[in-house]
Amino acid sequence: MADQLVRATAAEGGIRAVGVITTRLTEEARGRHKLSYVATAALGRTMSCGLLLASSMKREGSRVNIRIKGEGPLGGILVDAGADGTVRGYVDNPAVELPPNVRGKLDVGGAVGHDGYLYVVRDVGYGYPYSSTVELVSGEIGDDVAHYLVSSEQTPSALVVGVFVGAEGVTASGGLLVQVLPKAARDESLVQKLESRVAALSGFTPLLQVGKTLPEIFEELLGDMGLTILPEVQMLRFHCGCSFNRVLGALKMLGEAELQDMIEKDNGAEATCHFCGKVYQASRDELAQLIEDLRAELV
Repeated sequence: MADQLVRATAAEGGIRAVGVITTRLTEEARGRHKLSYVATAALGRTMSCGLLLASSMKREGSRVNIRIKGEGPLGGILVDAGADGTVRGYVDNPAVELPPNVRGKLDVGGAVGHDGYLYVVRDVGYGYPYSSTVELVSGEIGDDVAHYLVSSEQTPSALVVGVFVGAEGVTASGGLLVQVLPKAARDESLVQKLESRVAALSGFTPLLQVGKTLPEIFEELLGDMGLTILPEVQMLRFHCGCSFNRVLGALKMLGEAELQDMIEKDNGAEATCHFCGKVYQASRDELAQLIEDLRAELV
């Protein structure tokens, strides 16, 4: 099933639901960064969350950054997701592996750490980006992002994300976000009903593994609550906007002395994009041209 995002409403517009399938893009990230099982699960969950958060942004070019920094061995996680359905991300220590947790599942919480912070930056393309910071509640990613939505955006939200990865790679990844909007938030029975239904889910990836589509999952969850599935299906993909020209621009900012040192000691320069793992090589001649450009700018 292709990576995709589907939106729905229920309760006469009082409930907003968004679902994403991110299996292929999570597998691509796993391959690019050579991720361990637990690192794959952590990054895949965070990328799904980034796409779910970005889905509410209307302006073209809008993006969401999620940065997670816990005390666990995985280090930090950084994800950049756009309203256009693109996402990229990385973890600080991709090779970290841990034994399963007490439930026999990948110990994402242990890898991330239970103490730390979640940082969210929303950039709508003009003015100053909106940023917010909350403490981690579990390190399991989904709980932490749901906590952010409730505490920073005051929106009652249920969030379920998951990644299933084995010896053959990622076979299921995605997530579901259900929010009670202000017009319906005063209906406590509606909120409780929704919370109990989401809590009853056995997880998100098991539904994908048995062949459930996003509309079918919405139907099971909200079918008796005036469900309307919006017709537009948005395709999702792993995409990084890095380029050789951007690398040259970054190298140029190092200044003439540093560039000359690279020429003399390394006969060139090598740079790796953190987000996608692509390696760029700059020759001594290209570095020399950067030096000439810097000198020309001073004339």
